[in-house]
Amino acid sequence: MDHLPTRPAHAPPGRVAGADAALPQKLLTRIPVIVGPTGIGKSRVAFELALQLGGEIVVADSRQVYGRLDIATNKPSPEQRRRVPYHMIDFVDPATDFNAAQYVEGARAAIDHIISRGRLPIVEGGTMLYVDALADGFNLTGIPPNAAMRAELERLDIADLQRTLLAIDPDPGVDMKNPVRVIRALEILEAAGPPLRRLRTRTPPPWQAIRVGLTTSLEVIDSRLDERSRRQVERGLVAETQDALDAGVPPTASVLTGIGYAEALAHIRGDLTLEELPMAMARSNRRYARRQLRWWRRDERVRWFEIEPDPLPGILKYIRDES
Repeated sequence: MDHLPTRPAHAPPGRVAGADAALPQKLLTRIPVIVGPTGIGKSRVAFELALQLGGEIVVADSRQVYGRLDIATNKPSPEQRRRVPYHMIDFVDPATDFNAAQYVEGARAAIDHIISRGRLPIVEGGTMLYVDALADGFNLTGIPPNAAMRAELERLDIADLQRTLLAIDPDPGVDMKNPVRVIRALEILEAAGPPLRRLRTRTPPPWQAIRVGLTTSLEVIDSRLDERSRRQVERGLVAETQDALDAGVPPTASVLTGIGYAEALAHIRGDLTLEELPMAMARSNRRYARRQLRWWRRDERVRWFEIEPDPLPGILKYIRDES
């Protein structure tokens, strides 16, 4: 269970093996948050920052929380996890659901624990809702529409919609006579968990985020995603997906409906050939990367760094200047 690892005994307070200097105490009130599109290299940057700054990584990804499924979730390698402590990964049964409210509770506890030991938390962004909820408190506009869920709910009459909502949240605070409002409330609760009234009230954390964005051209991003999709299939994505099904994880489980596993399931059903599989994955990832870019570009607090040449020196300087 990696969400609350302990500091290696040989590492003195504020230090990690290979770190250049003790962590300045003032750094602990401002926490780097690495964001950007999928496939751009956030994991590598977070890992290198952790080595340089004596940090520990708090992953903000809605799928890396799930155990066993490693390939399409892009979890850190065993070598990375040996050298740097990682939090909020590999601790949820993939057959169960997990929402943003549960994530924020766990991630904030992990950050408090890291800070209490004189270490620097580094948030490795991934899921937009998780990052914003962790760093700002909840923002309901960050919860995207769920087309499949809406299609199912729109077949219900208003009385059934009301009963469904009230069974989840007895006091949702929405216009119960408006089916559009009720469906949106159900959509939000599916992603973030009840109660809805709490989600409308932002509760910012007792630290400030230093938002670091990674960027490059769309052509470079697309090329990286093509290559990553091909490698994931070669590493055994289909077998990993089948193993999850054989272990009792339903095909409708949240983790299996995400990019990579959804396409692997389509292959298992016979809807995609093995040759078509990585191409379908890359298409889904390209759409997701563009959505992430649009989302983060709207946040004026993000300081952007090109990934070529090496962005680490500039990012390190920015973090130290901002602290």
